[in-house]
Amino acid sequence: MIHTSLCTLLDITYPILLGGMGTGTSVPLVAAVSQAVGFGTLGATNLTAAQVREQVAAIRAATDKPFGVNYLLFRIDEESFAAALQSRPSVMALAWARPEQDIRSYIQRVHDAGLRAMYMAGEVPEAVRAAEAGADVIVAQGTEGGGHVGWMATMAVVPMIVSAVAPRPVLAAGGIADGRGLAAALALGAEGVLLGTRFLATDEAPIHAHFKQAIVRSSGHDTMLTDIPDIASRQVWPGAMARVLRNRFMERWAGREWALRQHAREANQALMAARRDGDAEQAALLIGQDAGLIDAVLPAGEVIRRMVAEAHEIIVGRLPQLCQPAPASRVAQ
Repeated sequence: MIHTSLCTLLDITYPILLGGMGTGTSVPLVAAVSQAVGFGTLGATNLTAAQVREQVAAIRAATDKPFGVNYLLFRIDEESFAAALQSRPSVMALAWARPEQDIRSYIQRVHDAGLRAMYMAGEVPEAVRAAEAGADVIVAQGTEGGGHVGWMATMAVVPMIVSAVAPRPVLAAGGIADGRGLAAALALGAEGVLLGTRFLATDEAPIHAHFKQAIVRSSGHDTMLTDIPDIASRQVWPGAMARVLRNRFMERWAGREWALRQHAREANQALMAARRDGDAEQAALLIGQDAGLIDAVLPAGEVIRRMVAEAHEIIVGRLPQLCQPAPASRVAQ
């Protein structure tokens, strides 16, 4: 078993969390991750207040384990957020505030409801900002992850944030898909990991089966950082780029963003149609470089079991061998 302070804080067995992806989470996936004694998170930014209440109730009907609800602060809907607070998940996960937004007021509302507050940051100043505002857990997100990310790599940003916000627990995110990533994150000082792409390639993920197979086929080298999806949807994220699969749609507009702005409505309609039809060459498939580590679509619970077993073997099996005294003959040399 791998148990960290985060497990105690969130009342979970394994320090593996589902990222609150907007269109990548669903009641079945959230419930499956939590039921496997990880921690599921529902992406609620696009949900109405009624939908939040309905989906939280459905998660509770499927599992009695803890779970969270996630919001992007720069797009937050007050009625939806209030409904989530009233539904009392274990954690309210927040991310991507505008520079002028008051993070403290949102975190205070979370605490006033008797809940934990988690905040995701891709750089040290934003992590410190959230910690000073009272966040209970900080997610250090590296640029290797899928979806909207910053510019710092996980290997560098995780220990930097761990040091900057100590003693608050930190989760590592970005480029993690197996037990090797979990073991590495713990070695960097994180108390657990938050996964996105790996959980998209699961039976319970709400994306089209063709997209899941595209993740399995991906080498990880075939992703790119771009603002093409955001230009098409006419939505500006504060300080983020989107990591997506490099496909025909992205190749069509790469270097021609000026033209895409003229045809944004048409392009966005094409993206929505591709998402509906499962066309991986014409969709904006937001996946991370860790897709290159994923070779099969699995049940979410099996992902967690394999990850924990592999990390445990590394920590108690391989790593201690590296700390054994050198043979006498070698010392003599």
